[in-house]
Amino acid sequence: MATDDLNTPLGQNKKKRLPALPVNTPQLLAALLGLFGLAVVAWGVFANDPLGGEPTAVVATAPPPAAQAKAGPGGDRQYARHDGEADPTTKTVTKLNGDAAVPPPAGKTVTIIDGSSGKSHDVVIPGKAGAAAAKTPVDPKLTEPTRHGAVPKIGPDGARAYALYAEKRDVSDSKKDWPRIAIIVGGLGISASGTGDALAQLPAPVTLALAPYGTDLEKLAEQARAGKHEVLLQVPMEPFDYPDNDPGPQTLLTSLSPDQNIDRLYWLMSRFQGYVGLLSYMGGKFTASDASLSPVLREAGKRGLIYVDDGASARSIASQLAGSQNLPFAKTDVVIDATPTPAEIDHALARLELAARERGTAVGLATALPATVARIAAWTKTVESRGFVLVPITMMALKAKSS
Repeated sequence: MATDDLNTPLGQNKKKRLPALPVNTPQLLAALLGLFGLAVVAWGVFANDPLGGEPTAVVATAPPPAAQAKAGPGGDRQYARHDGEADPTTKTVTKLNGDAAVPPPAGKTVTIIDGSSGKSHDVVIPGKAGAAAAKTPVDPKLTEPTRHGAVPKIGPDGARAYALYAEKRDVSDSKKDWPRIAIIVGGLGISASGTGDALAQLPAPVTLALAPYGTDLEKLAEQARAGKHEVLLQVPMEPFDYPDNDPGPQTLLTSLSPDQNIDRLYWLMSRFQGYVGLLSYMGGKFTASDASLSPVLREAGKRGLIYVDDGASARSIASQLAGSQNLPFAKTDVVIDATPTPAEIDHALARLELAARERGTAVGLATALPATVARIAAWTKTVESRGFVLVPITMMALKAKSS
């Protein structure tokens, strides 16, 4: 008879089982993950790898013969983190961050905080032949200490920033009667790609305006001046729809006293040195107020600067006040990239030429957007063939003062 469960003796014919583990499967997995985490932390503490977790690129350059002769046994080379100056005797290990790249000789690397995203970018500004340093270094005699830092002042010998840091252009006798155009490209230090493009692509007569909120502004100003650009400081001023439309920290406001606005102006002016003047930013309401604007223009004159109105408001009284204070002054005639498309930028440049032909001079203002910079760079290559002279902004402002 076949054996079945009914006639099998109890306890007989049972399958053998493995001994039970002291922990269950989820607990075992948790313990393994914990051990892995401790290993990662230990590696971060003891491995001393400053580039750990960052993508890197190793760029090798061949050393000159003299360096090869000095190399130690086995031809070992030095290793160095990139500091913005190309060194042909080293291998350079560079963090890949945004647009960053290894610059050519005499190039500069500056860090810019992007205004739209808040992210920082290392921007490589290519060097230009013969432009390793600014033509005229910042003169400490033309600065004065404040609680915010150094600000410009007229030197003990009467020297002024707008004269010392000007980049006058020699105009031949055959072109002296040609209409003159000045172009200002503002917002440098805000857009990483636009800043790099402006410094690399725009010719020297184009004036560059730095926003006061970027990082490495001293380096940006130095590089701009090394490229023979005149530099302006953008000064945020109260628009009519403030605070819904807020230009940024330390904005000059009609609700503040003159002393409070001058203190804010000192903060703005202390961000970097080497600029020839101030450029208003927004400021529709502020530039329409005599009580608010007049002390600022008076301060600009006392500190040896020019003043440029960005043309944001038809109600601005800056030109009248500047004339009464004998302050070198210029005003924007055309905003080049009010509509930032290539076709509209080209149309605006055509209007700028028309204004210059009608009045003899014209000033254009644009922002450092990549598309804008590209169109202006292309336009500058042919503008003189149409009978115009491109000049820096001081040649406009000083002409207005003397006329």
